[in-house]
Amino acid sequence: MFIQTESTPNPATLKFLPGQMVLEMGTADFPSSEGSEKSPLAERIFKAQGVTGVFLGNDFVTVTKADDVEWDHIKPAILGAIMEHFQSGQPVILGDGAQNSGHASHDGEDGEVVNQIKELLDTRVRPAVAQDGGDITFHGFDRGVVYLHMQGACAGCPSSTITLKMGIENLLRHYIPEVTEVRPVGV
Repeated sequence: MFIQTESTPNPATLKFLPGQMVLEMGTADFPSSEGSEKSPLAERIFKAQGVTGVFLGNDFVTVTKADDVEWDHIKPAILGAIMEHFQSGQPVILGDGAQNSGHASHDGEDGEVVNQIKELLDTRVRPAVAQDGGDITFHGFDRGVVYLHMQGACAGCPSSTITLKMGIENLLRHYIPEVTEVRPVGV
């Protein structure tokens, strides 16, 4: 098994590409080791000293490290953990642990606007953000403000504010006049 790695805009995060499907649908975000028992893969990666976050996508694993740890020291252990997991035959997620893209139905007067926002996020934003090893999920729309949650490489990335304000906000405002601002939310 050959696992490729790619840098991300977040220097504390690396994207690992195992060359096979990681999650069939949705994503799974483990911003800390707490709750990682839902994923044998994430749990195994967290055993590497210095790992602070694991994000699972369709065909990639994004790992975030502590600031005081060098990639040269931690990367071999992460590669080993990913390889061991896929050779073990264990599932990536136990039960139904993967999240969808936050698509609860939204009725009311803003329902059509919310559907347009979600459509743009799914078709234009999420594929681009996945290239960088992250994801963005819709959290709400209230009085012109769109609330989004950044995951994986996007969480804590120095350029995430620019991405959010200059990229996503401009895109949504261009296509949906009701949108006035985009704000991040922490979960």
